[in-house]
Amino acid sequence: MREISLTSATRFPLLKAPSMTKASAFPKLTDKGGQRYVSEANPAIKFSHGTTTLAFVFKGGVLVSVDSRASMGSYIGSGTVKKVIPIHKYLIGTMAGGAADCSFWERNLAMQCRLHELREGKRISVAAASKLLGNVVFQYRGYGLSMGTMIAGMDEKKGPALFYVDSDGTRLKGNLFSVGSGATYAYGILDNEYDPDMDEKAAVELGKRAIYHATHRDAYSGGTINTFVIRESTGYEQVFKGDMNELHYGQYAEEAAAEAAAEAGDAKVSMDES
Repeated sequence: MREISLTSATRFPLLKAPSMTKASAFPKLTDKGGQRYVSEANPAIKFSHGTTTLAFVFKGGVLVSVDSRASMGSYIGSGTVKKVIPIHKYLIGTMAGGAADCSFWERNLAMQCRLHELREGKRISVAAASKLLGNVVFQYRGYGLSMGTMIAGMDEKKGPALFYVDSDGTRLKGNLFSVGSGATYAYGILDNEYDPDMDEKAAVELGKRAIYHATHRDAYSGGTINTFVIRESTGYEQVFKGDMNELHYGQYAEEAAAEAAAEAGDAKVSMDES
């Protein structure tokens, strides 16, 4: 048997066991020479990612809003990326970082959640699903994964839940997260206007406005704004899809013009009174 195995390995190299490669040979998201996301093995390999995703819990469920631009450094690879990945009817994930990494591992998570549902006879909790994803990516720490994802969903007993999971294995529970290169711009709107007791209409408007401001200021974010709501009664549903330029020159331009006209009218009234 030993001779056969040796002969097979010699004649068919694909049958050989994969060699153990040191983790340092794989790309790492580190700072080097003033550059972000540079491979330690090869400084010429740079990983420039850009996106804006956000999610928050509100009175009626969970809202998730994302842009649709995929960038490779200063090059826009696509303007129609679907950054919300369905896991099951009451659970969705977002994509930030490497598109392939997020897409593959969240589809893998969907498979694991379905198997759990078949074994246990009930759907998996949001906390358990996020833990499964966190455990998997933790095993690949230092091997070049680039993920910053949010797992949002509705539990049968505990209601809405939201978790942040990244490629370092970090897993955080919260009511509001924004991930991506445009996250700071989105947080500027969210921190000022977010209210956990807001209704669905206000939540949808806040989600689209925060993504709009991020796409307007961040060169690596843009395209279409996609907004989803997860409800206890219906599961996830896309409630808005629109181009950020149409919002900029349409709804928000009209609102700015109306606000300017109102301020001008108030100023005129105050001058007449004085």
